[in-house]
Amino acid sequence: MTPGQQVIQEWYQRRGWHQFPFQQEMEEAYLGGNSGLLNAPTGSGKTFALFMPFLAGYINRHPNDYLTRSNNGLLMLWITPLRALTNDIRKAMQEACAELGLPWTVATRTGDTSAAEKASIKKKLPEVLLTTPESLHLMLAQKEYPKLFQNLEVVVIDEWHELLGTKRGVQVELGLSRLRHLSLALSEGEGTNGVNGGVSIWGISATIGNLEQAAEVLLGNNFPAQRIKLIRAHIDKKLVIKSVIPDDVESYSWSGHIGIKLLPRVMEIVAKSKTTLIFCNTRSQSEIWYHAILDNYPEYAGVMAMHHGSLDNELRNWVEQALHAEALKVVVCTSSLDLGVDFRPVDTIVQVGSPKGVARFMQRAGRSGHHPGATSLAYYVPTHSLELLEGAALKQAIRQGIFESRDPILLAMDVLIQYMVTLAVSDGFRADELYNEVKSTFAFADLRRDEFNQLLDFITNGGKTLAQYDEFLKVEVENGLYKVNSRRVAMRHRLSIGTITSELSLRVAWLSGGGLGTIEESFISKLKPGNVFWFAGRSLEFVKVKEMTAYVRKSNKTKGIIPSWAGGRMPLSSQLSAVFRDKLDEVSHGVEEDEEVIALRPLFKLQEQLSHLPQSNEFLIESFHSEDGHHLLFYPFEGRLVHEGMASLLAYRISKLKSASYSIAMNDYGFELLTDEEIPIREALETDDLFSIHNLIDDIQHSLNANEMARRKFRDIAHIGGLVFTGYPGQTIRNKHLQASTSLLFEVFSEYEPDNLLVRQAYNEALAFQLEEFRLRAALQRISQQSIILKEIERPTPFAFPIMVDSLGREKLTTETMEERVAKMARQYGAEGVKTKERPEGEKKKFSARTSRKKGL
Repeated sequence: MTPGQQVIQEWYQRRGWHQFPFQQEMEEAYLGGNSGLLNAPTGSGKTFALFMPFLAGYINRHPNDYLTRSNNGLLMLWITPLRALTNDIRKAMQEACAELGLPWTVATRTGDTSAAEKASIKKKLPEVLLTTPESLHLMLAQKEYPKLFQNLEVVVIDEWHELLGTKRGVQVELGLSRLRHLSLALSEGEGTNGVNGGVSIWGISATIGNLEQAAEVLLGNNFPAQRIKLIRAHIDKKLVIKSVIPDDVESYSWSGHIGIKLLPRVMEIVAKSKTTLIFCNTRSQSEIWYHAILDNYPEYAGVMAMHHGSLDNELRNWVEQALHAEALKVVVCTSSLDLGVDFRPVDTIVQVGSPKGVARFMQRAGRSGHHPGATSLAYYVPTHSLELLEGAALKQAIRQGIFESRDPILLAMDVLIQYMVTLAVSDGFRADELYNEVKSTFAFADLRRDEFNQLLDFITNGGKTLAQYDEFLKVEVENGLYKVNSRRVAMRHRLSIGTITSELSLRVAWLSGGGLGTIEESFISKLKPGNVFWFAGRSLEFVKVKEMTAYVRKSNKTKGIIPSWAGGRMPLSSQLSAVFRDKLDEVSHGVEEDEEVIALRPLFKLQEQLSHLPQSNEFLIESFHSEDGHHLLFYPFEGRLVHEGMASLLAYRISKLKSASYSIAMNDYGFELLTDEEIPIREALETDDLFSIHNLIDDIQHSLNANEMARRKFRDIAHIGGLVFTGYPGQTIRNKHLQASTSLLFEVFSEYEPDNLLVRQAYNEALAFQLEEFRLRAALQRISQQSIILKEIERPTPFAFPIMVDSLGREKLTTETMEERVAKMARQYGAEGVKTKERPEGEKKKFSARTSRKKGL
């Protein structure tokens, strides 16, 4: 045993802790000079599993004076996806250093760090620095940045599964390639830790379906294979999942996304628990639940809080500290509390609505019992009847260890352009060296030299199209060195570093002073002075907008509009949808072991009576006629994004037989085609082309407005790639002006530079992310092997009715509320037991454009 290992083992003993086998394995792997990926569940001690071996390695190198050595420079860089995570981790690390007697500083550098603190960090580097991907790139944009990293021994990427498959993950890959390049250059092949020839790189990840690939993406292409280790915790984390089943499923909502009807049952759970986190899938939903609890259970005022990403950072920090102090009974939250913050007082999790993914649910469930050996307790609250079957599917997927994969993003040219300018802003780069360095990453392994040269031409000359505009000539070449010499360009670039693009937000602040958080401009723009809305758990009266701030005052009114944020609905994951179909197959074969399935027996019995319950080898299509027209309903059970693409594709292919205008609606279970004239579905099925993957891409482009989809994607690409500037702090450019600028650029490139890499990327992203083309292709192949069951029905079935409720959003003009219209549908079709889709006051006439749309073919 080395001196460092002895010191660390004694530290564990003093704390009364026992090292898990995976922590011991991690220690051996790290001290052996390896890099890799640590896979461990939430609350298992994974932070110390990496931090303590790092300290052991330091003690091994300085066994006689480690207690007196200080000012060591930056030795460890710890990167997290959320700023909120850094505070807890910093405290734990600093405490461990203090207990070992190490005179070290553990610091954080994020978007919340003040300018004075950043200057202090630069003046005197801490031994350990916790930061985010964006802040790492800001460090790379500083002059003489290599000096910051000259003593760096290890980089840890926390929650790597959250970054993998995103452009922030690509940012991390590029940043790591630069740090490893610097390390190898400084040590001339002998790493600063004296073993592995360069800085060590470790990732920490929860369980995902492609862990081996996750490690490969993290370390890149040129990492020595013999130095790569995948450490698995193999901890049997006890997880108890209970579904909250409505007393009468037949009278429960058939569609919806709020679930307030089960509030009394949820509050019974809260009353029995020490501390409960109520997870909602959207920020709007969390505001609604918080409001409902206050209205119906006022005794929880003072011991209840809210936590979501649009709240002011001070408010979120207060909630986290109050949780630590056991001062809160219940917190209504979103994914903002998904990740690594250690809240030991939390003993119960409530998930409202399907999380749409197995890994996401496991992450949230792990917030309960968040320490080794504890049992996690999670309750699943369905917001409508069929979500109960999703609950049964979740339980089965967890039992079988079925988790979603995170597919890496390849050739994100917008991120690469931003990175190239970042390096040019600091000390500059040389083309050949940077090309080889970038090629070492997984994301750009297939980058061709001619493509790289096109990007070089773009940042220096504006490319083929923008050469006449000085605005796009950012980088100059001096003796082969690519550099930014303009202070204005450098400042604007530093302000724009990052890949998180969202709708423009305005700060919400009290008229008397103090902030509450941020709300998207599109919501604020619809308010008039005097309007009341609910935000941050408060009733607020809108006063005015000034300098990108919406000023409000407290209102005593009990009713108000609930803000909505973009990107609310998550699609069913491919893994969860597959298990969902398995559960449906069990139902059709009479296997009813799960309590959720037993509770749904009346609904499935009605489905069988009115139509058919499809087995795994069957694909159900329902057809009926109403005063609205001819309805065709398809049930792939593949998630709404796949259904959106499939609905348009099938409508296009059917229209080849008979021209018609189709109205389309979809949910996670199926989709509907509605038209005024009879649809020749039998004839279409006889052609064998309806579900074929032959000419799939061409047919998708004909069936959808691919141009418009790519244009929407191009807006974010243009932002990341630096084609548009969103403005200085306090002087942000209005959303509509940004849209106009990016639309104009898209048109110019499309017409005069059709081979433009950013335009090509926009089309690829539209296919991959908006339509999930690979998943759509797999679904079509599966359906083509199934027996098609076409049922002509007299009225909507339990499967059909939720889709048709969503389809109400297609109508452009109505004076009826959603409840009145659903009730009218129920009377019209004789659908017994149908309840209205729940919507908050003030939101009844707002519908998602993504849910349904009118399309003429």
